Amino acid sequence: MTEGEGSRFGHTSLPAAQHNALVRAKRLEWVSLAYLITGAVVVYLVMGSSQAMKAAWIEDLLSLIPPIAFLVAVRRARREPSVSHPYGYHRTVGAAHLAAAVALLFMGLFLVYDSGSGLLAGEHPPIGSVDLFGHTVWAGWLMVAAMVYTGIGPVILGRLKLPLAEELHDKVLYADADMNKADWMTAAAAIVGVVGIGLGIWWADGAAAIVIALSILKDGWQQLAGATRDLLDGEARTFDDSAVHPVIDDLLALLRRTPWVAEGGGRVRDEGHVFHAEVFVVPHGDLSVEQCEDLAAAVRGLDWKLEDVVVAPVAELPPALRTGPIGLQREE
Repeated sequence: MTEGEGSRFGHTSLPAAQHNALVRAKRLEWVSLAYLITGAVVVYLVMGSSQAMKAAWIEDLLSLIPPIAFLVAVRRARREPSVSHPYGYHRTVGAAHLAAAVALLFMGLFLVYDSGSGLLAGEHPPIGSVDLFGHTVWAGWLMVAAMVYTGIGPVILGRLKLPLAEELHDKVLYADADMNKADWMTAAAAIVGVVGIGLGIWWADGAAAIVIALSILKDGWQQLAGATRDLLDGEARTFDDSAVHPVIDDLLALLRRTPWVAEGGGRVRDEGHVFHAEVFVVPHGDLSVEQCEDLAAAVRGLDWKLEDVVVAPVAELPPALRTGPIGLQREE
């Protein structure tokens, strides 16, 4: 692997696969920013007084937050640990994840209120006509064209980002990809609202805006829950938060295979792209420094994400790790 910018997280050198994934992810995020900015400009120019178009425009602006957060976080996470930050700067990813989630959640709440109040007030948004190349065109067709433009690109980009998010264990990138994949629903809802106005169904616009707002609210809540759990040192989970990360079971299996370990357990927390692992062992008889170092090296060899590993010999395991003969037995 060629070393260069972006090839490290803290003092962890990325394997070739993760290095290449990071390069691709950064490139895709820059493409996403350019695409989303053009889409937001197009929607702003044609949205008129449509509530659904307004909600879609705001979602386009919100969609800028995750790629910006990702680019800032991966740059910051490269910094080496220091005296003032002995664990490194990996938590930048969690902070970026939390910032994006809070923005989504509050904007979703605002749009539900704004769109709902307009619907209850019985507002009838007008859609007029525009002169386009010497022809009079219903402005609604321009709105539909804008939604098609803003709906197709993010879906493709989102599907390209998902495998990279898994490769890098990057939850900000996953949140971005998940939002991108769902953007077709926003576009479809806005198109339904605009066409509804054209057919004389005045409430279709407000209803479509509420659908978009609820989608934003759902994304915000899910991302907030995941970001909060990681920042509160919850048990390490997979990149999409769907399950406990398998490296924990791998760690316990390693302890069971180690002859001199009478009892053992580990605490693994997600620092961002990498994990911090505290391994507690009750040894059989005397224990040397070399044995502890060998065990730490074996733990780091389980997964590239296990950057910071501490092996601590103890007389008995911490209370949370005493539920099994060797290691923590989780309740499913």
